[in-house]
Amino acid sequence: MNRLVVWYTLIGIALAWPAATDSRSESTARPVLAIQIEGVIAPSTADYIIRAIKQADREMAQALVIELDTPGGLDLSMRSIIKEMLAAERPIVVYVSPSGARAASAGAFITLAAHVAAMAPGTNIGAAHPVNMGGQMDKEMSKKVTNDAAAYIRTIAEQRGRNVQWAEDAVRKSVSATEKEALKLKIIDLLADKLDDLLVALDGREVTTASGKVILHTKGVEVSRLEMGLRDKILKVISDPNIAYMLLMLGLAGLYFELSTPGAILPGVLGGICLILAFYAFQTLPINYAGLLLILLAIILFIAEIKVTSYGMLAVGGIIAMILGSVMLIRSPEPFMRISLSAILFTTAATAAFFGFIVTMALRAQRQKTTTGAEGLIGQIGTVRTPLKPEGSVLVGGELWSAQCEEGAEPGDTVKIWAVKGLMLFVRKDHEAVAVEADALSTQQRRGGQA
Repeated sequence: MNRLVVWYTLIGIALAWPAATDSRSESTARPVLAIQIEGVIAPSTADYIIRAIKQADREMAQALVIELDTPGGLDLSMRSIIKEMLAAERPIVVYVSPSGARAASAGAFITLAAHVAAMAPGTNIGAAHPVNMGGQMDKEMSKKVTNDAAAYIRTIAEQRGRNVQWAEDAVRKSVSATEKEALKLKIIDLLADKLDDLLVALDGREVTTASGKVILHTKGVEVSRLEMGLRDKILKVISDPNIAYMLLMLGLAGLYFELSTPGAILPGVLGGICLILAFYAFQTLPINYAGLLLILLAIILFIAEIKVTSYGMLAVGGIIAMILGSVMLIRSPEPFMRISLSAILFTTAATAAFFGFIVTMALRAQRQKTTTGAEGLIGQIGTVRTPLKPEGSVLVGGELWSAQCEEGAEPGDTVKIWAVKGLMLFVRKDHEAVAVEADALSTQQRRGGQA
């Protein structure tokens, strides 16, 4: 009986050994998926990370490595990312890199939510105190928001077995830590100079995911990179406050051209596209509608300057309104969420120069002498064709007109139009022309006498 047990045990081990070997081989063969996040955590960033998490789960990747460098971002985008991270079935490694990178504010939350958190030399993490992107909060609201963020980061730290007290201090006191301090305080798990070193350090580590315990076999494994798609790249670019501001100004300029020259079509189409993209970006930015209204008022004042003679006062008011509106458009205590002063000055100067050119051309056109219609005939010179006693006909600009001259004129005389009534021209002899002819005749006679 004992011999039978031994034989059955040996047979079971023999059958299970190839399967275990194959499982180990398959696990080792599966690549590591890696993505790189740089910049503000925005909706486009959240879509990119969530897509990578789902692809890692679908392809049964060894792990998903998120190379992170961010100053922070939007709370809603951060929470949607962390929600997917906590439910992920494949290990997620957040690696704050390269040297000089940071995981600040929302980035600290995301790093703490990873199954494995690592940092490169010369990086830092922390300063996660919440701020109202639209400006200052009252004391009670600030307290509520801070308590909510503190509770959220505490539960993340507890679930991942990290330093709960430091995590709460990062929210309440905006504390930060270098990579060495973070490792010592058990905020992160590993230090690694580069990605290859990180994969070596991860080899053999056991992590617990939503599907259970997973042992990583990452030494020497292939790294497959998932690049950000064209859609995500476009959304990331236009979410930049400076780009969104430029799109707004281009959109308003395009609509102005379309309204001022109906039927042009192209300016209106491009202006509409720019405005739609700007409004998409504005939904992710802390927009102050008073600033937006001031910019719209500036455009109205510039247009009015063309129609109304204000001697430049409307244009000056438009420039002031545009500068104030641009400064007020996006209010945020975070520098990366504000429009740069250089962009504001450049855009305002370009817009003011453009409308100044338009106003100058309009004033110049208004001051020019009328050359068409009845008003255009006044002051022109004509030649008498039939005697004016007082009515007859004159030739003006190749056209024969009925004319009246109180002093009378003979054929060949030069006359000047001083009024027009219907199809009748009222003329006087052109004394300047007569004087010129007299001088010419006198000169000719003197030359004849000398001869």
